[in-house]
Amino acid sequence: MYEQIIQNAMAALVGCSGWSYDDWIGRFYPAELAKKKGEWLSYYQKFFSSVEINSTFYRVPNDFMVKAWIEKGKQRPGFEFSVKLPQAVTHEAILNSDGEKSATEASSFEGICVKPMAEAGLLGGVLIQMTPYFKHNGRESLGKLRALLDVLDTDSYDYAVEFRHRTWLNEGGNELSPDALETLQEYGVANVIVDGPGFPATRSLTAKHAYVRFHGRNYDIWFREEPEDDYRLDRYDYLYSLEQLESWKARLQEIVSNSENARIYFNNHGRAKAAKNAFQMMDLLGLPHEEKDIDIQDQMTLEKFRKF
Repeated sequence: MYEQIIQNAMAALVGCSGWSYDDWIGRFYPAELAKKKGEWLSYYQKFFSSVEINSTFYRVPNDFMVKAWIEKGKQRPGFEFSVKLPQAVTHEAILNSDGEKSATEASSFEGICVKPMAEAGLLGGVLIQMTPYFKHNGRESLGKLRALLDVLDTDSYDYAVEFRHRTWLNEGGNELSPDALETLQEYGVANVIVDGPGFPATRSLTAKHAYVRFHGRNYDIWFREEPEDDYRLDRYDYLYSLEQLESWKARLQEIVSNSENARIYFNNHGRAKAAKNAFQMMDLLGLPHEEKDIDIQDQMTLEKFRKF
């Protein structure tokens, strides 16, 4: 049954940004797994064909961790992991104009994590989430981006860039700037299309594969000055309404039909809301999956006053 689901859904993969959340117990994970975190991924794999690993952003995994992911991933045919490039590259080296460190860290991550997963047939996409402080100021910023992409094997792996500062937009503020689009197209790197308060939902596809992320719409707390980790749960504790997801249906169908692979991740992980919305999106896109009821408390959304 699971193998057939994976085969039917290969063109569009819907999953969550992470799976190891304590507040998913009793909502997504059964209560009996509360103290068995080692079994959470296997349980997650019963329902989703892909997951985005965010922990790689904070630190490069060691060989033991990568091998553990590979071992568990192989338990479900067709399952894949998307991984996030470390912040040492996207948030530190690139801002400090430290090209040598950026190249070293990026190449090391590719060798330690990306390549082994790809060789095991378990690699999805590789997310390059830029810091919101990385501004587009012309040749200098484009040069930094190109220098990073030059050291990565963008021909072999599905890389995707998520810009987070609005200077990377065109004059209309609704699409990436032409030079940014041209750069991504040159390297075959996907433009990450986002739904969230920090950046508009752009439309252009710049690669054979596509990458979409749903962050939630907590506009009122998204732009606080405190460090992100201080309010991370609140920031991503958001439940999309069915109406909001339906507004994406036609666009996602277009993305899927124009991509060899379209990866769609829900990052609104607070209290398993990502899992609930991911199931709803699979239903809207006609993607078969194992059924599961998720008991979401506090089902109010803050998006009562703005529409997508």
